[in-house]
Amino acid sequence: MSSATRRVVITGMSVNTPLGDTLDAHLAGLLAGRSAVTHWKSFDPGAIYSKIGADLAGYDINGRLDVLQASRSIPDAIVTKARRIAAKAPWSVGLCMPLVLDAWADAGLFEVPIEDDAAATVVGGHNIQSRYRTDNLHVFDDEPDYIDALYAVHSHDTTHIGCVSDVLQLRGTGMLVGAACATGLYALRSAIDEIRCHAAPAAIVVCPIADVSPIDMHAMALIGALSQKSFNDQPERASRPFDTGREGFVPAHGCGALVVEDLDHALGREARIYAEILGVETGADGSHMPAPSEAGGVRVMRRVLASTGIAPERIDYINGHFTSTPLGDLAEVAAIKRVFGRHSANLKANATKSMLGHTMISSAVIELIGAVLQMRTGWLHPTINVDNLDPAVDIDICANTAIEWPVRYFMKNAFGFGGLNASAVVGRYEAVRGEA
Repeated sequence: MSSATRRVVITGMSVNTPLGDTLDAHLAGLLAGRSAVTHWKSFDPGAIYSKIGADLAGYDINGRLDVLQASRSIPDAIVTKARRIAAKAPWSVGLCMPLVLDAWADAGLFEVPIEDDAAATVVGGHNIQSRYRTDNLHVFDDEPDYIDALYAVHSHDTTHIGCVSDVLQLRGTGMLVGAACATGLYALRSAIDEIRCHAAPAAIVVCPIADVSPIDMHAMALIGALSQKSFNDQPERASRPFDTGREGFVPAHGCGALVVEDLDHALGREARIYAEILGVETGADGSHMPAPSEAGGVRVMRRVLASTGIAPERIDYINGHFTSTPLGDLAEVAAIKRVFGRHSANLKANATKSMLGHTMISSAVIELIGAVLQMRTGWLHPTINVDNLDPAVDIDICANTAIEWPVRYFMKNAFGFGGLNASAVVGRYEAVRGEA
């Protein structure tokens, strides 16, 4: 098989959101339609307009490492190193330590070691630890010598690559990929390229928590991007894609990791295969403004269908970007209808952000993981908080109720600030890929 046609599969997954830090707990929360949105606790929101978010403040990193050490086949020395890194690194890096150990163990790669000089590390993110930098800036203003002693190291987002590759002892390519809210799919595409074009047997894709600061949230509110008017006293109702009362997205904490692998390599070690990634395509709007683009969505969806050879009518389900903004939801629905035509009436779609809020740089990977889990269970989670469906939304968005629905192929969309768009097609793994 040529490198360009090399098949890429998912063999490991892990997630940490306010719905749960295991795949089972995360899926159960989604299918139950449980909102993760509360008031911010990781910082004082008193001076800013929007008070709400899905927050992981107080998460017990060492406790999670204890659980993994007891339940997974992870060498003690590796868990010890993860604890040491987490103790000295910014919070967002610390949260990545159990995340990546869980994903690597889920793929069985501690039991059947991979060539450590070939596996790639791809971290999706940009401005990951804003709160860490802001907090140190406040300390600096008061007493410069009291800033974090390792600030020179950890103030760079690349500290995530160094810490992940260190704890897993990976010596292949390491890279940081940023594309705002489309980051996860851009990172996944880079990992696929490492396998198809650079002979990597596998890659880990890690999308950390965006550790946001009050200034980030206030700035978003000032441009009208956030929910800030109607639901500060009812945060669980604030994220409401497709509802006529939607008024902006709800920011959230969350992180996710995927292990992707060359199919032949995975089969050679008898790995469990969750799904096959048929392709990821990306594109820019040619505009730096954070405005929804129906045309941009159309372009990337058509590109990924063409590049994978999957006919539009073979897509059973779309896990959309759907952020709960007045214009963005409608632009994506319109793009879907243009791409899928009459088949739009047969599709199911849902909005994971209605429960999780918008985990921003990690959203595409977290939501793709959730979509894979839905495909494997045969149930689609509800889109919650749809009290009054926008009449312009005329596709089935699984409003308020989980739906039993068989999925062979699904599409995942992600659209980021700066006009950066991405779309992926994922399918059930089949030894011989059938007629598309």
